[in-house]
Formats: sequence, structure tokens, C-alpha cells
Amino acid sequence: MSGRLQGKVSVITGGASGMGLATAKRYLEEGAKVVIGDLNSASGDTAMGQLAEAGLAANARFIQVDVAKEADIEAMIALAVSQFGGLDILFNNAGVGGAFGAITDVHVDDWDYTFDVLVRGVFLGVKHGAKQMIAQGRGGSIINTASIAGLSGGGGPIAYSAAKAAVINLTRAAAIELAKNHIRVNAICPGPILTPLMHGGRPEAVTHTMKDFLPWPDMGQPEHIAGAAFFLASDDSVFVTGDALIVDGGVEAAGPGIFGSGRFGGVPAGYVGANRGTTGEGAVIRQRPEKVQRD
Repeated sequence: MSGRLQGKVSVITGGASGMGLATAKRYLEEGAKVVIGDLNSASGDTAMGQLAEAGLAANARFIQVDVAKEADIEAMIALAVSQFGGLDILFNNAGVGGAFGAITDVHVDDWDYTFDVLVRGVFLGVKHGAKQMIAQGRGGSIINTASIAGLSGGGGPIAYSAAKAAVINLTRAAAIELAKNHIRVNAICPGPILTPLMHGGRPEAVTHTMKDFLPWPDMGQPEHIAGAAFFLASDDSVFVTGDALIVDGGVEAAGPGIFGSGRFGGVPAGYVGANRGTTGEGAVIRQRPEKVQRD
């Protein structure tokens, strides 16, 4: 690796697995110091073990974080400052699948949970990351994980899609506000990436199903998102801000149509609830109520 992030300090939420962990490894290989924040402490221990085996753990720290809690976000930023001397790169990557089910059936609590993690968490990260970067006076890069689901209908469950659309617009608005401080704010819009959140322990089944949707002949890997996150963290993207970078193997270009088609994912027949991803918390699954009566 080139070491092109030498001397930079980064914070990554949802950094203990999937895209976040792949990005942590890439940043460390490129010379950065990394604070990994994740709700799942067991995954955090595993991640730090993997980094130790790769000889990268000396410049990494883990902290358990609920991104929907402001005090946790403040503690995470403070750890980066106390351990490594500041903050240059913030990757707001923590995510869950969130609420699923027909819009007439989705529970308000599941909707709120989805927005707490996917939108409130990004807002709090941008807020406190920007405060630290402004205080330092040397600019920085803030990267938010959005999704192709936030770009059009049919790319994800309704609550997830709405939340990711909010992340994209939040990114653009923050980019305008923070440009005067030389703080770049960009989003990455992944398509189908083989992470534990997506495949739920069945990567082969997901790969087989996605062949009908993915123009590119290979499935997306966490390292593909790490490459995009490296670009947005590096000086190569110094004039890039307010962008929503699509990394999806051509799915959005072809028109996603994944959810609502019945061909992949979407609403599990007969159930509603919330997918809590790799947080270590169990999914909420409820029997779907009787169909809404129509005139």
C-alpha cells in the first residue's frame, strides 16, 4: 500500500464487520490511525483480533457505540482525540436493515428504530465530527453510507429507502454548510454487497439470487466499498463534496426493482418487523395482521 493516509486519524461506525471493517483495514494499511465504533462488542473483539493477526492493531482502538445516543458519539470522537490527537476522517457507516413489511403493517416503533440508526446516527456523527474538525482548523472528510435504495423506489424496504434518501440529502446540505471550513461531506451508495447484514450467513444463496439483478458478473465485496471510502478520504477527492458515489456493479443503471418484485428480499410473506443487522440484538418479527379491507 502507498501509505497515503499517513498521519490521518479516522473514526468508523459500524466498523466491526462488513464494509466498516474492510475500510478500517484499508485505512490502517494506508497509514491512518483508526477508532472503530460498533454496538456489537463481541464483533469488536473479533475485529481487533483480526487486526492484531494482520499486524494492524497498534494503531486501532475499539469502543462500543450506539450511534443513536449523542453521548456515545461524543465519547467516540473524544477517544480519537485523546488516543491519536484529533480527527481527519469520519465514516458514518453503521447500519441495519430496519423495518420491513407492507406500509400498512409497519409498526411505528420499528420505523423509528430504523431512522434512529440510519439517519439520527449520521446526523450525530456529522454534528460532532464537524465540531472537532472546525476546532482543529485543518479541514477533513466526512463520509456517510447511504444506498442505491435512497435513489429510487424498488431498491429496498420502504423505511430503509426513506432513511437512505434522507442520508443523501443530509450529506448534500452539510456539504454546502461545511465547505467554508474545508470539510468535505460525501455519501457512498452501495448496491448488493456481500456483508453479514445482507447475506445473514447465507452468501451462496444471495449470490445465486442476485445474478438476475446484477449486470456486473461478480458480487460486490466489502473491499469495493473500502476502495471508495479510501478515495473519499484521500487528497484525490479534495474537490469532491456533496456527492453520492454509487458503487453497485451497475444495478442502479439497470433499474434496481429488487424490493416489491417478489424476486429477491422484500417483505417476508406473512411477517412484519425490523432487521437489526449485525448489532447483536435479535430481529423483531411479528405475524402480519389480516389484510387491510378494501372497498
